[in-house]
Amino acid sequence: MTTAKPIIYVVDDDSSVREALVSLIASIGWEVSAFGSAREFLDSQKPDAPACLVLDLKLPDIHGLDLQAKLGRENAPPIVFITGYGDIPSSVRAIKAGAVEFLTKPFREEDLLRAIEAAIEIDRASREKRAELNELERRHALLTPRERQVFAFVVAGFANKETAADLGITETTIGVHRGQIMRKMQAPSLAELVRMAEKLGIGHSMGAA
Repeated sequence: MTTAKPIIYVVDDDSSVREALVSLIASIGWEVSAFGSAREFLDSQKPDAPACLVLDLKLPDIHGLDLQAKLGRENAPPIVFITGYGDIPSSVRAIKAGAVEFLTKPFREEDLLRAIEAAIEIDRASREKRAELNELERRHALLTPRERQVFAFVVAGFANKETAADLGITETTIGVHRGQIMRKMQAPSLAELVRMAEKLGIGHSMGAA
């Protein structure tokens, strides 16, 4: 589980707005880092922690929607857009691309804080999911090529006898491989091993891989 303190990034070219946002966000105990341009944000060092990006739609260097597209959904902090020039097409495009909220200035402070909190929870859950998958991939990498083949048969529900016949080895050997798979994957039960395989995208179709 991610225990690092969340951080909120604020990107707005209006210094007065930027300062007000920093003061508001910091007042409830969140860590905040502010930038006057998209490029400053992109070039900054970012801690490995749950985060939210409070992003002005119209920036002097990169439009907010273009920055959103540049960051993409993968591993980028969830975005809360703020703008004084909101329009329906922009808000729809932002939300469809994964933005948590699209707020038009002036907005209520509680609406912004609520959106930031939601974004942090989304990022925290996403990070935990990625960490879990990375750990499963690390364990799976410990398996030998033959164990990976047997793994695919096991999670597809094949009995040892069927697997042995298909792979041309003995049932006893299959049993040994199954034991090694359970140990290396740290699976306490077959049901848990199946759940691990689902998260890894592994099925019988991969058996010959």
